[in-house]
Amino acid sequence: MSQTSPSPKIRLQWQFILTLAMFAFMYVPVLVLAFFSFNESPFSSDWQGFSLKWYESLRNDGRILSALQDSLSVAFISVIISAVLGTLMAVGLARYNFPGKSLYQGMSYLPLIIPDIAIAVATLVFLASLAIPLSLWTVVAAHVVFCIAYIAVVVSTRLTGLNPFLQEAALDLGATPTQALIKVILPELMPAIISGCLLSFVLSMDDLLISSFTAGGGVTTLPMEIFSRVRTGVKPDINALSVILILGSGILAFAAEFIRYQGDQRRMNQ
Repeated sequence: MSQTSPSPKIRLQWQFILTLAMFAFMYVPVLVLAFFSFNESPFSSDWQGFSLKWYESLRNDGRILSALQDSLSVAFISVIISAVLGTLMAVGLARYNFPGKSLYQGMSYLPLIIPDIAIAVATLVFLASLAIPLSLWTVVAAHVVFCIAYIAVVVSTRLTGLNPFLQEAALDLGATPTQALIKVILPELMPAIISGCLLSFVLSMDDLLISSFTAGGGVTTLPMEIFSRVRTGVKPDINALSVILILGSGILAFAAEFIRYQGDQRRMNQ
């Protein structure tokens, strides 16, 4: 006897239900968080009316502002360093051959797959073995480790679609290798570099584990401050701060993807 296969309509219904359930699982908690950030009550689970006071209180919270300053400092410095090193690493791996290239290429992308806790412990042990005191700069150094890998991956993706004869044409026209890199290759890579920097900035701002292990006394990033407060219970001011961070991260992630898309479209139209 022949078996009848399920109709396309039934399959479409199941796909729609599963997709809807997946998105609900991911985003309903965020909507609940945003809802209770406008709660008049100081207790998140007890709704007493709409209020913006928790958002206003963040402007006068000295600890939050200090933690935000530390997070921004770490993110900006680490992204700037990583942009230079990550771009040079991607170009070098794509354009040049040297002994041990495959091994180096595999090791350079390890921070993408190694758990954060392993990177944090390894970095702490390394700093302790060299008797380097923990400070804001040790956090920056630790963040550079994984930011380089993310920027290099994004730039490498752009390099694979780049015309390999551009650099050769520039050299044939009298440009030095440095001039060819700065005036020909980098302008083509700029959308990918900016996209990678925005992505790395978001990851650096959101990092908790690595920052906790490598921060010295007097250094408290925003995720560390939030974690120290939620251990005694989630309050509406933390809800408000979390909503602001989610919106900021979402805007930067969207901008990174938009810049990358615009760069790909410009390249395809050339």
